[in-house]
Amino acid sequence: MAQLLFLGGLGTGEIIVICLVVLLLFGGKKIPELMHGIGKGVRSFKTGMNEIENEINAEVDTKKEVEKK
Repeated sequence: MAQLLFLGGLGTGEIIVICLVVLLLFGGKKIPELMHGIGKGVRSFKTGMNEIENEINAEVDTKKEVEKK
């Protein structure tokens, strides 16, 4: 079985115990809300990264146009 990078040497038993502890701590109703919040955060991060990349590319294109003249 291929190991996921962030799981390291955790086995199936350890993962099940961790999931049960998370379920006990947060409850069944809070977990979807938590995942929704994490999804929004990841989406916001990706949007920010794309905006920064677009700004950098725009600056590079502008400098290339100035050098051509």
